[in-house]
Amino acid sequence: MLAIAGILTVSIAIAMLEVPGLKKKKWKKELWFFFVLLFFGAGLSIAQSLNVKIPNPLDWISFMYKPLSDSLTSLLK
Repeated sequence: MLAIAGILTVSIAIAMLEVPGLKKKKWKKELWFFFVLLFFGAGLSIAQSLNVKIPNPLDWISFMYKPLSDSLTSLLK
């Protein structure tokens, strides 16, 4: 529970530092994108602190290219 509180505290601190500058420059799209990335990162960090199994993107990439790799390997033998 302490880890979640720490993650939320750091996320709020980051938002408090970054949001005023983005609002001042009137960067609406960048502000929206900032919040999306911040919530996504905070969510993944909280999930990891709760020991939730998070899939590795490299597993998906190797799954997609495995048939191509196998065919090239057999072709070059």
